[in-house]
Amino acid sequence: MIDKSEIMDFVREFGLRANVIEKDYVLGWMLAGIFNHPAIGKSWAFKGGTCLKKCYFETYRFSEDLDFTLTDPDHLDRDFLVSCFEEIAEWVHDAAGIAVPGDLIRFEVYENNRGGMAAEGRIGYQGPMRQGGALPRIKLDLTTDEVLVLDPVIRNVHHPYSDCPADGIQINCYCFEEVFAEKIRALAERERPRDLYDVVHLYRHDELVTTQGVILNTLAKKCEFKGIPVPSMETFTNRPERDELEAEWKNMLAHQLPVLLSFEQFWVELPKVIEWLHGTAQKVKKESISSGQVAIDRSWQPPSMAQAWHTTVPLEKIRFAAANRLCVNLKYKDDYHLIEPYSLRRSQAGNLLLFTIRHNTNEPRSYRVDRIQGAEITDTPFVPEYTVELTPSGPGATV
Repeated sequence: MIDKSEIMDFVREFGLRANVIEKDYVLGWMLAGIFNHPAIGKSWAFKGGTCLKKCYFETYRFSEDLDFTLTDPDHLDRDFLVSCFEEIAEWVHDAAGIAVPGDLIRFEVYENNRGGMAAEGRIGYQGPMRQGGALPRIKLDLTTDEVLVLDPVIRNVHHPYSDCPADGIQINCYCFEEVFAEKIRALAERERPRDLYDVVHLYRHDELVTTQGVILNTLAKKCEFKGIPVPSMETFTNRPERDELEAEWKNMLAHQLPVLLSFEQFWVELPKVIEWLHGTAQKVKKESISSGQVAIDRSWQPPSMAQAWHTTVPLEKIRFAAANRLCVNLKYKDDYHLIEPYSLRRSQAGNLLLFTIRHNTNEPRSYRVDRIQGAEITDTPFVPEYTVELTPSGPGATV
């Protein structure tokens, strides 16, 4: 198990509470234990917001639950689930030193509001922070009444901590197109803040939206299975849930993000997503910002997933601002500049460079990362003039 100082490195990098980072760390090992369990590892399909963050790309929303679709309904048995996770707890303790007390492994099997059977699990753990009092818990949501339109895939799990196994951590999960379709379907049915955030965030990644037809077809089959129409923009407007969505925005997202984003910023972008989904508008990828006269090392690009950079100014905060289209108040050579962050590149001389546009003057400007004195995320949004490359991402290769 890693020590407390490594957790605190990520606390500094993200500006989040230590318990949020600790849970993200423990989730990685819990996924490893599930995948390595002979009875469930290959038949449970990981899905939802945590799947997006741990298996596909950096969302900067620290999701807290583990959601799975179970292909074998016989697994929705309390005694079976408790027995499996007692074995998983032993495996996780042997592999990583994380304590999962047996008396804090609890499952409840119930009939959900769709008339299908489901289970909710609560699993306590003792992580690197070793805080006193009641132990924190991981929540699991398990369902069998979901249609899997596309074949699941085995993917690497993002675990940016020093105890990541040499061969990595894997999990059986929804393919990217199925996750995207499921998120749109969930937003149409329940209109929760995290679904709106995820849907818009997915759409913003240019390299991930080349399979619009596959996503729409998958969504149509999921909606047919649920007995609901394929969502249009009318689905989301003029409904009482819209007011509740805005009212719950802060309560449900503030602790999962380094900076709480404006609800309106995401709501006004939703029509673009729906138009693209239905093929009435195309998504045009913008050009990259120019490097000017700087000789760039083309063999390097920033990692798609978050990490602790150990730089003077936490780079992940700047990457968060870029991914969420927020300007940064940058201190450089004892002066402040309001900038739009676009790209992080390495020069042939080995220096990390941040390529930006000055928000008020539209002037391109690059900054040496090691000379940045401060960076504050603002609530000033920007509409990208160039493609945002600070968080390069893509579905990548399956295992």
